[in-house]
Amino acid sequence: MTTPKGPQLAVLPTAAEDGIRSGAQVLQPSGWPVPKGYANGMVAEGRIVVTGGVIGWDAEERLADGFVAQVRQTLSNIAAILAEAGARPEHLVRLTWYVVDMDEYLANLKELGRVYRSTFGAHYPAMALLQVVRLVEKTARVEIEATAVIPN
Repeated sequence: MTTPKGPQLAVLPTAAEDGIRSGAQVLQPSGWPVPKGYANGMVAEGRIVVTGGVIGWDAEERLADGFVAQVRQTLSNIAAILAEAGARPEHLVRLTWYVVDMDEYLANLKELGRVYRSTFGAHYPAMALLQVVRLVEKTARVEIEATAVIPN
C-alpha cells in the first residue's frame, strides 16, 4: 500500500472580530504560503445564503461614482442581504468578483483593502476575480456574488 503524496491540510478557524465562532474554517494546505486578502478554501456546515450578482447602486438604483465607491456600495449591499438572512460577514465562505477593468482593480488595491475591512473586517473567504467585457448595467464597474453559511 502506498501513502498518497501531496500537501497536508490545515483547517484553521476564521477571524471573527466579535469573538463569536462563525462556524466557517479556512483550508490552508501545509507548506503553501498564506494568501493575503483571501483564503484558498473554506469549509462550513449550516444554512446556505447565496446572493445574485450585486452591484454598487443604492435603493433608488443610482450607481456610486467611480470604481472604489461602487465596491464600497456593493459590499454594503451584500452585508444588507446577509443581514436579511441573519448572517454576518464572518459567515462568508466565497466571493466572486467580476470587474470590467483588471488594471483599475489592481491600481486601487490599498483603498479596496480599506473599504473591504471597513465593511467585513479581517474575515477573508475564498475569492475569485474575473475581468469581464461588461456588466448588464453599462456604467457598473464591479459585480460581486457572495455565498455565506450560517452555522447550525
